[in-house]
Formats: sequence, structure tokens, C-alpha cells
Amino acid sequence: MEGNGEFEKVGVNRIKGSGKNFYAVWNEATALLKPEFTDITYQTWISTLEPVAITDDTIYLVTANELQKSTVNRLHISQINAGLKAVTGQEIKAVLLLPNEARELLGELSEQDPALSTGGFVHNPKCTFETFVIGESNRFAYAVAETVANSPGSAYNPLLIYGGVGLGKTHLMHAIGHKVLTNNPGANVLYTTSENFTHELITALQAKENNVHYRTKFRKKYRNVDVLMIDDVQFMANKESTQQEFFYTFEDLKAANKQIIITSDKHPREIPGLEERLSTRFEWGIIADVQPPDMETRMAILRRKAELEGRSIPDDVLFYIAEKVVSNIRELESSLNRIIAYSNINKQDINLAMTERALKDIIPAKKTIVPADIKKVVCEYYGVKPEDLESKRRDTPVVIPRQVAMYLCRELTVLSLAEIGVQFGGKHHTTVLHACEKVEEDMRSSKEFKLTVEDFLKRMR
Repeated sequence: MEGNGEFEKVGVNRIKGSGKNFYAVWNEATALLKPEFTDITYQTWISTLEPVAITDDTIYLVTANELQKSTVNRLHISQINAGLKAVTGQEIKAVLLLPNEARELLGELSEQDPALSTGGFVHNPKCTFETFVIGESNRFAYAVAETVANSPGSAYNPLLIYGGVGLGKTHLMHAIGHKVLTNNPGANVLYTTSENFTHELITALQAKENNVHYRTKFRKKYRNVDVLMIDDVQFMANKESTQQEFFYTFEDLKAANKQIIITSDKHPREIPGLEERLSTRFEWGIIADVQPPDMETRMAILRRKAELEGRSIPDDVLFYIAEKVVSNIRELESSLNRIIAYSNINKQDINLAMTERALKDIIPAKKTIVPADIKKVVCEYYGVKPEDLESKRRDTPVVIPRQVAMYLCRELTVLSLAEIGVQFGGKHHTTVLHACEKVEEDMRSSKEFKLTVEDFLKRMR
């Protein structure tokens, strides 16, 4: 799991008898735990936990809010602790912290051991140029990232890397930060996400006392750096104050020849709600995209991952994973983590049969999806009955699940719009088309709704 930036300033790594840091421990534990939860439960409560420190017998995880903290403590903490024990072989307990509690903890740990503080940036040790697997899909992005790392502020400034989730954008960012600090240990390197940038800005603007002090502190933090790395800049879209503050931050850093590195899920011109003056400035330097890896690159990634874990994995196992997981490096690595953990727990050699068992929940047997399957899943989620979806009811509790089910039928079956309409009580094909367009519109306007629909698609596939 990659941190959100705010808590990557202090790293603690003191688990007895292990060279693993909190990233490695948590990645392996979550890979093992994921099949025990429904997708929605995992995405809502578990995947958003962020590891920030690990000591002899405790891993500290940051929660987004009090609701998440109380829910996980009440319902899921025993499973998390069991997963940590399976990964480490020790009694490691998870302690959940709110963001302000995490800041206090990290401050205390740094005071106890000043060597734990790096003064601005702690990279994920697995994310270096040496561990990045190069293929045709990312060769250009790798080359420009390496050039920037060796000459920050003088070559390709700003650098914007864009592409889908889990394709290596943040890996390249961390690799740049690590290389810059290797070449110049005194450099001030700052990594954060656009969401965290926004959160800190809001805190500064809303401070009731010493308002000027908070604003000055905020600006000093982001403008007195040698390298500023902002992850997922697309989340600044439609945030006027955030974009204005980042614009002036950008201008100051660029004028001082300080390096700016940005990632996004798409080309800046394709981000709706992003001010033109920002997208234009992003194009002043160089823009590099990363695409989903081809088969050869996926195999190379898995081999490199296996080497880093010190495991010898048969080629037919690697081929099976590479063939089934095609779009996301993170899912590739997660699948490999799972079979390694499965092998360790069950004390079995890794082979193709074992791999199929270990990944059966992740890579299910292919089956033909029919409308009845879709209706069942949607109805269970929304608490309605299949006959409700086929009725003439137009109240919101029925209309939304009906529209979602129609959209899923269009995406997951070969039925025409007219044939889908028949499955929903003889609805006209224009009604089906309107439902699909409404779902797409709502997915664009609501991140939560988009995640829900994408989760349906993932589960059904």
C-alpha cells in the first residue's frame, strides 16, 4: 500500500527479527486478508487504512475518521491481527489512530530516536529505479523520470506522469525522491497528494486564531523545497481555492528552478474542472504516460517481485497470473503476495494447482453472466426484490437499482437494449438507454457512486 504523503515524513521500522518495514508487512497482511471480506467491506474499511509506523509488537494504522476507527475496532480488528501474525510469525497488534493522533505519535517517536526522522521524505523502499520493471508501456516515463532525478530543476520541469491506477506512477515518484536524496542528502524533498494539499490548505484558511501564522506556515512548507511531488492532481479539479494556491506555489518554485513533479490519471487537458492556466503550465515541461503492461512486461514484473521476496516461482505459475491479471501492476503483485502467503501458511510448495486454489476468489472460473445474476447482486446491495426492478414503480429506492442493473446488463452481457428492456418488465429500449446514460452521468459527478458501480463490475466479472 502506498501512503498518502502526509505521514511519509517519519518512518519507523523496528519489528524484531525482520527486515520488513511497515509497507511490506501491511501489503502482505492485506493481500492475505482481502478474500475474507466482501469487496465493498474491504474497499470501505480496510483498503483505506494507512500504515505509518511499526515497533516491536505494534503496527500503527491511520484511519480517515472516527467512524472508520470505531467500525474497524469493533468488527475487524481480530482478523487484522490474525493476518499480521500469519505474515510476521509474531504477535503483532494493530492500533488505529486518527490523523491528529498519528502526528503526535510520530513526533514522540522521532524525539525518542532522531535517526528515525528524515526531515521531509521517506520513500517506500521497494520503489526505486532498480526495482522498476521497464517495458514498452513505460519506457519513456522511466527515462524522463531518471533524467529528472539526476538533474532536478534543470531538466523537464515540471514533469507530469499520467496513467491508470496501479501502473507505476507513484513508484516513479518515490524513485525520483530516493535518487535525489542519494545524490544530495541535504535536499528538501516533499511528497504529498492533491487531497492532502487541499486538506492542509483548508485547515490553514479556517484557523480561527493566528490565521496569518497558519497560512505562512503552509506556504513555507510547500514553497521552500527543492523538489515538490504532488500525486493525483486530478483531485484538484473544481476546487478553486486549491488550484489558486497551487498555481502560486507552482509559479514560485518554477521561478526558483525548483523541481515540480505531478501525477494524474489522465492528460491535464482531459481533466474536467482543471483551470486552463494550470493545465497550460503542466505542459511547459514534459508529459509522459504509462500504459497497462504487455504480457512480457507482466511476466518480468512478477519475476522481479519473486526475486525481491527470495522465492523461486515456476514459470507456469507466473504465466497463469500474468495471463489473468492484465491491467494493473498492483493487482499483479497482490496476487503473487497472496500465493506466497498461502504457501507459507499451508506449508505447501507453489505450483499451478495451489495457485488456482489460492486465487480462486480473485480469478474465478469464467462463466456466462445473465441478467438474473446481475439482478440478484444489485437487489442484495440495495435491499429490493427482483420483481421491484421489473415493476412500474418510479420511486428513488427502486429507480436507482433498476438503472444500475440495466447499465450492468449493457456492460456485461451481449443483450441489445431492447432485449434488456424485456428483462425489466418490458421496458422500452429508450428507457434502457436513458438509464445507462443516467448511471454514467452519476458516476462522473459522484466518486462514491462510481466506486459502487465499478465494484459491481469487478465482482460480476
